[in-house]
Amino acid sequence: QVQLVESGGGLVQAGGSLRLSCVVSGNIFSINAMGWYRQAPGKQRESVAVITKGGSTNYADSVQGRFTIDRDNAKNTVYLQMNSLKPEDTAIYYCFAHFLGTAYWGKGTLVTVSS
Repeated sequence: QVQLVESGGGLVQAGGSLRLSCVVSGNIFSINAMGWYRQAPGKQRESVAVITKGGSTNYADSVQGRFTIDRDNAKNTVYLQMNSLKPEDTAIYYCFAHFLGTAYWGKGTLVTVSS
């Protein structure tokens, strides 16, 4: 059984920072891509940032230059450093890990940015 557990969400003022973490545990083989999606109220889930096993990254245009994704392969952990947060970043953030042809998801962590 594979589990992904996110942490680090919370309430922050606009302009502030948060760092999200996601630990993958269970019957894991070599993890390929890891990353973060988010879903704001009334909106569809959207990709925020993705990082491959080799360290290549891809960001949504809306977070480029403000968010940084990285991972620790030895710890099966992916991080999302979020700086210069805006109210429109308010959402539930979900991490995912992709391996053996399957994407596994966490239950999400809420990020609320007040204006």
